[in-house]
Order: sequence, then structure tokens, then C-alpha cells
Amino acid sequence: MTENREPPPEPPDDVAAEVPFPVPPSQAAVAAVPKGAPGKETGLARAAGIVSLATLLSRVLGLIREQIFAAFFGAGRQGPEAAMRLANLVINFLLVTVSVICLLGILFADRLVPWMAPGFGQVPGKLELTTQMTGIMTPFLLLVALAAAVMGVLNTRRVFFIPAIAPTMLNLALIASGFVIAPFCPRFGLQPIVGMAFGVILGGLGQLLIQVPALYAQGFRWRAILSFRDPGVLRIVGLMAPAAIGLAATQVNIFVNTFLASLLPQGSVSWLNYAYRLMQLPIGLFGVAIATVTLAEVSRHAARREMPELKRTISFSLRFGLFLTLPATLLLIALAHPIVALLYQHGRFGSRDSWETAQALWAYAVGLSAFSAVRVLVPVYYSLGMTRIPVTISFVTIALNVALNLILMGPLQHRGLALATSIASVANFVLLFEVLRRKIGPMGGRLLARSAGKILLASVLAAMAAYAAATGVERVLGLTTVVARIAVVGSGIASAIAMYLAAVVALRIQESVPLFSFMARVLARTGPKA
Repeated sequence: MTENREPPPEPPDDVAAEVPFPVPPSQAAVAAVPKGAPGKETGLARAAGIVSLATLLSRVLGLIREQIFAAFFGAGRQGPEAAMRLANLVINFLLVTVSVICLLGILFADRLVPWMAPGFGQVPGKLELTTQMTGIMTPFLLLVALAAAVMGVLNTRRVFFIPAIAPTMLNLALIASGFVIAPFCPRFGLQPIVGMAFGVILGGLGQLLIQVPALYAQGFRWRAILSFRDPGVLRIVGLMAPAAIGLAATQVNIFVNTFLASLLPQGSVSWLNYAYRLMQLPIGLFGVAIATVTLAEVSRHAARREMPELKRTISFSLRFGLFLTLPATLLLIALAHPIVALLYQHGRFGSRDSWETAQALWAYAVGLSAFSAVRVLVPVYYSLGMTRIPVTISFVTIALNVALNLILMGPLQHRGLALATSIASVANFVLLFEVLRRKIGPMGGRLLARSAGKILLASVLAAMAAYAAATGVERVLGLTTVVARIAVVGSGIASAIAMYLAAVVALRIQESVPLFSFMARVLARTGPKA
């Protein structure tokens, strides 16, 4: 790792795919096309990483789920029949309204895409292909909205596993489409990358269908009922309205980031996207999981006005989130380059692309814990009926993000955009926490600070161990082969885990109790029987 402190020489013109939105790591392959493809088709296919639009639309899933919680806990007090009737009304309401939105999106795709990514028009064929794929993928919004409603119902019934794995259906569908659908697209006069757009639709359908059996097991039976005046539906819509404004503001911020990145050197958009998705991995593993379970508990306490229990839940969720995300933050920083090289450095994604992506990952990783903490705090506001506060704060932090973008993009290029996002996320968390503290009273801020200090120390030690181990292995094996990259990353992660667990025990970090208890239960179940 020490020999990579200076960026490698400039690569050929074929650099990372230009994609206007964050894409999952499994979608990195869409940036490449078969060797020997004509130059124009290569540029188009690389540019068509627009399949990542599915990620933008999937944000709707969390928005809908969070609003359903508050309403369903209220309906649940009236009995299971009232709750299931509300479930039918919500699902049918979404089916009708989102279908209309999707239809409008398809009809006006040729106007929407140039607004989202104006720079695409400068490359022949790029804008047209993006518009075509956007039209194909727009129905994903309907599928993911219905999946979100089902997820919300299941979570209120304390069913977490199936809803948690449902989003993986998108990645599975994209992988399958890359092998099954994309190769046959040229026979129908379509770019191979268009097959990935169809994969997005299949993934959305999978997210919905995989949850249906669990929903029916909870006693749900679909009925063709629709009401735009039902109190439960109106309550959910009322909760969603300000939250939707906040979501829209967030997407505008993403569009601004995309626009600014498109003004930077070729490859900047992709470097940011790949780094962003890597940063999202620990958020998905830890932050989303903690936020989902916390949402159920917080909604229950809020419905019963059990404020002491609610505040204890918030405090522990934030501390446990730090326990998991702070070491992940420093591990990403310590192993950024070898991780990026292992996952992405293949084909046209060269050594310089890996280096530039790693630098963006450093900047994004700074805000990882804050990103996760925000996912815990925002639903608390929704559960308490204070939906306007997080929306207002989101506008403030978005303005801060844009200002920082303009200040930092000059000297730091794409790294400045990533760093601005991280700083804004930290500000978002601080404002959300402080306002909530003033609304409901102390939430264990001192305990949070003490725990954060111990966890940070343990995380630094773990990152140092990871860096030392990875550097040693890289000096011996290099970083040019897949086997060497696996060895470098694997040694770093293993060393970090060992050091972190040792430091946690030595520092007596109490947030580790649930983790060690879980490990003890697993060992008890899998160990030899007496």
C-alpha cells in the first residue's frame, strides 16, 4: 500500500462509466462492454449506468415504510381487522396514485432526463439511450412503493427477516439480467445495457413478491377497496407530504452534485458513484438494520406516549450504531485503495480509476456514522408527528452541502464533492439530535459522548492493525492480481476485527454486550451437545 501513495499514470481515454446517480457495487459491471465493441457503443454503454436510477427510486421505500408505522400502530389498537383494512386501503391508494406518476414519468422522460443530467447531450447518442432506459425503468417506482407498504406492515408485526432481504432481489435480478437478457438485446436492435433496465423491473417485482407469502401468513387478504377519505389513509398522506418534500429536496441535492461532477474531469461522476456505493455497504449492513428495528420500537413507545422508554431506545440505538459504524469508517479509510481495486479494477476500470475512487471513498467515509445516525433519528420525528422539523433541517443541510460543493470542488475536484456531502451529513445529525433533545428532553448525550470516545479509540487501533497487515501483505504479493487483492483485503479485515474485539473488551465498551450475547447464543446452538 505504501507504493501507491502517488496516483498511477494517466490511463487511456476509456475510464470509468459516467453514471448520474449512485450505483450498487454489483452494478459496476454495467460500465463495461465486450471487448472489441465500437468506440461509440462503448461510450454509450459506459454512460448508460443510468440503471442506478433504481437506487434513487428505492429511497421511496423507506419514506413510505416510516409513515405506515405510525398509522398502523394506531389502527392496531382497534383490532387486527382494522389494521388489515388499512393495509388494503394504503396498498390500493399507492397502486392508483403511483401508477399515474409512473405514466407521467414515461410520457415526459425526454424532458426529465436532460434536466437531471444536462451534460449527457454533449455525447452523441448518450441522452437518447438514457431517456430510453429511464422510460423502461420508471414502473420500478410503483413496484418499490408497493414493496415498501408491505414491508411496513410486516415490520409492525415484528417480521423483519423477509423484508430485510427483499432489496437483495434487485441486485440478483441485475446480475441475472447481465448474463441472460443483455446478451440478447442486440438481436432486437437494443444496446446490451438496456437489458439491465429490464433487470431493474424484475428486481422491483422480486422485492414485492418475496414478501407476499409472509404478508398472507399474517392474515392479510387483498380486497378491492379504495378510499381517499379514510382517516388512516389521510393520516399517512399527511405524514408523507412534508417527508416527500424533504425527499424531493434530497434528490435535488443529488442532481446538483451530479451536475457539478459532470463539470469536472472525465470519470469524476463514476468515481464518486462507486465510492458512494461502497460507503453505503456498511450503512446497509448496520445503519439500516438498526434503524428498522428502532423504528418499530420507537413507534410503539410513541403510540403509547412512553417517553422514558422512547429516549432510552434512541440513546442505545445511536450508541450501538457508533459501535458498528465507527470501526467501519476507519477500516474503509485504511483499506480504501485495495478494496476498490479488488471490487472494481477490471477491464476498462484502470489503476487510476481505483486511485481516484479510493480518494473519494476517504471523503465519504468521514460521514458514514452520521449517515447511519440520521436514519435512526428521522423516523423518530415521524413517529412523534413532527414531520416538518426534519424537512426544514434537510433544506438547511442541503444549502450547506451546495455551498461546500462550490467551495471545495475547485481545490479538491470530485473529492471536494464527497467531503461536502460528509460534512453536511454530520451537520444534519447534530441539528436533528439537538432539536429533538429540546423537544423531548435529555437523551443521554453525555453517555453517547463517552461511548463515542471509547469506540473511536478502539476503531483507531483496529484501523492501524488493518493498515499494517494489509501493507505487509501488499509488499510481498503486490496488488496486481485478484488473489493478491483478496489476500491484502482479507488480512486487513481479519486484523481489524481481532484488534477491535480485543480493544472493546479491554475498554469495557458496554455497547458490545448485545453483540457478544448474540455470539454466545450462536455458539451455544452450534457447539457440541452434552
